[in-house]
Amino acid sequence: MKTIAISELNRLFEAISGGRKLYIPAEDGAGQAKFTPWRDGLKLTDKLNTVRSAKDLFFPQVENLVNFKVTGKQIEIIENRDISEPFAVFGVRGCDCRSFDILDRVFLSDPVDTYYQTRRENGLVITLACTRPAETCFCGTFGIDPASPGGDVTCWMEGDALYWQANTEKGKALTAELPMLRDCGEEAVETQKTRIRGALEKLPLRDLDLTGFDGEHMQTLFRSEKWAELSESCLGCGTCTFVCPTCQCYDVQEFNTGTEVKRFRCWDSCMYSDFTQMSAGQPRPTQKERFRQRFMHKLVYFPSNNHGIYGCVGCGRCLQKCPIHMNIVKVARTLKEEMK
Repeated sequence: MKTIAISELNRLFEAISGGRKLYIPAEDGAGQAKFTPWRDGLKLTDKLNTVRSAKDLFFPQVENLVNFKVTGKQIEIIENRDISEPFAVFGVRGCDCRSFDILDRVFLSDPVDTYYQTRRENGLVITLACTRPAETCFCGTFGIDPASPGGDVTCWMEGDALYWQANTEKGKALTAELPMLRDCGEEAVETQKTRIRGALEKLPLRDLDLTGFDGEHMQTLFRSEKWAELSESCLGCGTCTFVCPTCQCYDVQEFNTGTEVKRFRCWDSCMYSDFTQMSAGQPRPTQKERFRQRFMHKLVYFPSNNHGIYGCVGCGRCLQKCPIHMNIVKVARTLKEEMK
């Protein structure tokens, strides 16, 4: 275990950014926290979570794929993918850190997505324990411990000190570059862990039970009459998918500049009416069907195909941002009650 005074954070961030780009959660002009490239004097936010997750740095909202240039009957393929240089992201919470395990199962399975793979290889994740879990948090449902969030390095902020623990070879290599970190005991960290875990027991969503959300009950859940009621007021705006740290759907589009064709990909949402639209039409033509697809994927389809690992990490962003106050917790509780 290592430590450094919080008053020396600027010095620590400067050292980390010496060999790589560093992102930290900081507030923008509207008071929202987002992962921002560090610069001298940039203040670390004290907000629990960023508006959007650290997923953005590994799977960006818009990404160049390739360009094509046509001259007569000749087609020239131009490599134009965004260059991924070494970077570190500080202040990742336990829920967002767990999301990488879910994204890895999608993008690093055959065929491997080399765009995502390159960023994962070049990226270094430094997590920060949650000292004040919010009422909308339910990460404990998925076995996530916000008091010990993992990552390449885990940090805790207690009193006037930051505590630092390297967990992986990447983390140990970074730690070796930071002589300002001093050896210390673990007493303060253990005290904070106990306090955080005690706070989790008091959260209103601590008792969310997902027993029965599995392949065995797939047809029962799929055919539930509750989907019509649950989806009735859904706007199909896609907000829940865009703030979600585990959503991985994207669309591939092309743009003709007049001299060449640019192919790029951008995030898409299963809540949109034109999502996966084919020549024969939309496979899920109603909002109810699209609504059902999103939550069945998170709670049933994904765990059925991934050894019981759900496609949700309990970060609570969809609870906070949905304009009609619909979210995965309401869906799960409604369907659970019906199964009883």
